[in-house]
Amino acid sequence: MNNHKITTLTRLLLFVCGLGLIAVLFTPIWRIDLQAPQYPEGLKMFIHANKLAGDITIINGLNHYIGMKALHADDFVEFKMLPGIIVFFSVLFLLTGIVGWRRWTNILCLLFIAFGILAMVDFWRWEYDYGHNLNPDAAIIVPGMAYQPPLIGFKQLLNFGAYSVPAAGGWIFVTVGCILLTCVVYEWRLVRKRTTLPAGLQLLVTGIATASMLSGCSTEAKPIQIGRDNCEFCKMKISDNRFGAEIVTVKNKVYKFDDAHCILSFIRSNTIAQKEIATVYFTNFNMPHELIRTDRVHLLQSPDFKSPMNGNIAAFASEDSLVGMLPRFSGNKISWEDMLR
Repeated sequence: MNNHKITTLTRLLLFVCGLGLIAVLFTPIWRIDLQAPQYPEGLKMFIHANKLAGDITIINGLNHYIGMKALHADDFVEFKMLPGIIVFFSVLFLLTGIVGWRRWTNILCLLFIAFGILAMVDFWRWEYDYGHNLNPDAAIIVPGMAYQPPLIGFKQLLNFGAYSVPAAGGWIFVTVGCILLTCVVYEWRLVRKRTTLPAGLQLLVTGIATASMLSGCSTEAKPIQIGRDNCEFCKMKISDNRFGAEIVTVKNKVYKFDDAHCILSFIRSNTIAQKEIATVYFTNFNMPHELIRTDRVHLLQSPDFKSPMNGNIAAFASEDSLVGMLPRFSGNKISWEDMLR
């Protein structure tokens, strides 16, 4: 029964996905944002199906000093292949919707997910090469330092914070993949009394479902983006990355703050119940893009800090780091429990 006809709803969704993939040819698929004190508005690089865009000239200039190769679209064979692959999948989606066979839908799903995995592996390989294959005669050499950007998420690279996330085209790919997988499961459930899902596809569906459940239950912190995120309490742009704080709820909702004063005021306002708070984080004063949980943090209160809302409390990852700051910022060690009293 592998050639069982799919429903009209699935056909329509396949048509929508096929047409949606065409839009990927005209939108950036991925973006890498770089933030540093000398670039308050940040630097951006957009990866399209056939080109690079954004602040490429400036980024190449900075990369030259640390020995990284210049970024040129002509150096990437992927830019010659990817538009054709996108068109191929777009046509395959449309043909599958026209033919309407369940077997074609299953094969399309496996091919599309395999392509997504291979694309991410290739992206990681490219990042690794550019971050590790450095010019030994570069002007700036930090022994043992590599400059590989994160595959997805945030990473600190010297004084730059690097964010790597899907752009519009990337989210189209993710949405198309989710719709396709949902269609496969939906069609299988309609005929489950007469046939079973292929073993490989069962394993794939189970794995993706498990990963989704795990990610949905995550209460990990999210990087504070200076100049872009607003403080949840005072509503001002977070401008000083040394004094930030963050609340993550049990439902994985994130609240960001620019100062200890603001996070304390927010908690005392009972905007959210105490039982809804899963974790509280403070920004590491010495590594401003790192967030430390309150059960591991060491806090120093000093009027010399002059933080944005005069909370004047800084967080450190260790006792030694805190003590090392006392000659510059005289003050008193304070615990998170003391702050809540």
